[in-house]
Amino acid sequence: MAPRPIIIDCDPGVDDAIALLLALASTNELTVLGVTTVAGNAPLSLTQKNARKICQLAGRLDVNVYAGCPRPLLQPLVTAEHVHGETGLQGADLPEPTLALQPQHGVSFLIDALTQAAEKITLATLGPLTNIAVALIQQPQLIENIEEIVVMGGAITHGNVTPSAEFNIYVDPHAAQVVMGSGAPITLISLDVTHQVLTTTERLAAIRALGSPVGQAAADMLAYYGTEDVDRYGLPGAPLHDPCVIAYLLQPTLYSHRQAYVEVDLASPLTLGRTVVDFWGGSGRPANAKVMLTIDANGLYQLLIDRIGKL
Repeated sequence: MAPRPIIIDCDPGVDDAIALLLALASTNELTVLGVTTVAGNAPLSLTQKNARKICQLAGRLDVNVYAGCPRPLLQPLVTAEHVHGETGLQGADLPEPTLALQPQHGVSFLIDALTQAAEKITLATLGPLTNIAVALIQQPQLIENIEEIVVMGGAITHGNVTPSAEFNIYVDPHAAQVVMGSGAPITLISLDVTHQVLTTTERLAAIRALGSPVGQAAADMLAYYGTEDVDRYGLPGAPLHDPCVIAYLLQPTLYSHRQAYVEVDLASPLTLGRTVVDFWGGSGRPANAKVMLTIDANGLYQLLIDRIGKL
């Protein structure tokens, strides 16, 4: 089969960086048409730079990076330097990128790429959904050329920025609801799945043992990134969120899922940004998302180590 055309929308961020490396190493399965960046884990000035750093680290100077929206639709920007460090990629000493930032706005690129697509494009979204929402608001018909929007975001049972909301959705809940209500095919990978994917000491050592510059950088970033979540949740390793999106595109059999109706809470100050997942049809509304339930974490890490080892 021909490689699947994708656009990666992200806010690097350490776990975004690992996801980018996994995608960029998987040229037989994925054609990365471009990388759009958004403010989230860090301000846009850093996320666009970090995306270029990772493309350069992977030796993929053929991949164009576009800066998108610098803030959420309605709310003030919330960032996560306490998790990802001041640079967004704390732990790895990566050089300033020579890969140029594209002059076109990320949303304009999304609209152009989807409008002109010869075949449907998959959107792999790793951060707040601002860019995707703005594109869909401007051109709702874009859904006709979207194969699937695979979202790392949401929480069914517990949040990580509030008791009920996950960070990516919480940062721009209004954008998330625009996407969820767009009619596009959506796959949702929530914290309930990503908290099954833990970078344990043994898994981190296996990445470091690759012995390559890419493996070393990935291990250094993950070693820093893991500390807060390990302390906070009492886990044997930090949850690895965003690579779950790329792993799904590469090996969907790693997952189990159910169809469900999903809506984002925009009204309550207590539960703002919560993804309300209706598995049992209590809302009376038809399913609008494929919601992932479980993942083979060992399979994901084996895939990750295999692909990063090729860079």
